[in-house]
Amino acid sequence: MLTLTPRRTLTLRAPETPGGPAHVAAASGLVRAGDWLHVVADDSLLLATFPLEGDAPGDTWRLMPGALPLEPDARKALKPDLEALCFLPTLADAPHGALLAVPSGSARTRHQGARVALGADGRPAGPALGVDWRPVHEHLTRELGPLNIEGAAVSGGRLRLLNRGNGDAGTDAVVDLDLGRVLRALEAGQPLGGDAVRTVRRWELGRTGAVRLSFTDASPLPDGRIVFTAAAEDTRDAYQDGAVLGSAVGLLAPDGTPLFLDGVDAKVKLEGVDARVEGGRIRLLLVADADDPARAAPLFEAWLPG
Repeated sequence: MLTLTPRRTLTLRAPETPGGPAHVAAASGLVRAGDWLHVVADDSLLLATFPLEGDAPGDTWRLMPGALPLEPDARKALKPDLEALCFLPTLADAPHGALLAVPSGSARTRHQGARVALGADGRPAGPALGVDWRPVHEHLTRELGPLNIEGAAVSGGRLRLLNRGNGDAGTDAVVDLDLGRVLRALEAGQPLGGDAVRTVRRWELGRTGAVRLSFTDASPLPDGRIVFTAAAEDTRDAYQDGAVLGSAVGLLAPDGTPLFLDGVDAKVKLEGVDARVEGGRIRLLLVADADDPARAAPLFEAWLPG
């Protein structure tokens, strides 16, 4: 079992919505760039950026226009459900790389993502640009049924997506998109086409008690492996929340085959991971979603053998 060490909570300098909380609650994706940590939340229109060290409050960067209501049910119905965040290599308009915020595709309001260029220091540089995922989502829905994309990572010539199969009717899957096609569409400002999909592979990750473990995020390693998180949430579908029985961390081989899976020592819903090789081991930074808008999401640290 892996030990989670608390590092901080994700507080913000100012609330996203006047009268709302000044913290990230539903943290769902995490990327480290330089000395900064970037977080997306599935109930937000903003990117939150925190210093890698210390516990200073984070700043926010707008990913989408407008505002979401504070009332939980209304917010759930309208949110874009940005469930994954990944680092993209150099683009024509982003010489230092970019962040790609990926929507889940789990409802009709959940097809719009965003990308934002990074500066040399790893902080956002310039306005965010919208990304239409609907053609990819429609293609994958025909293959997998109900969709819930929760992880994304660039590995070699692939943009690898992880589909979370909530409930016994859901399907956990590793989806590979052709990275070249994705980057060309992004540079042209075009929707991501279904023809970018290369492979779709279904996986079973096992159970915690009577509840299935399902993918929740991904982070690449230099050798082509991908670290992933998974959670056991007692819910019937990708829309409703449920009781969380626990989470786990695993590794995918370069070909997408699961290599390793181990539980964590806290009953939290891990939703975001950043993995780095340091000193012969793999250092993990992880964020969890408490499914409670009044609670700030925590940041944890853990270590895997190299």
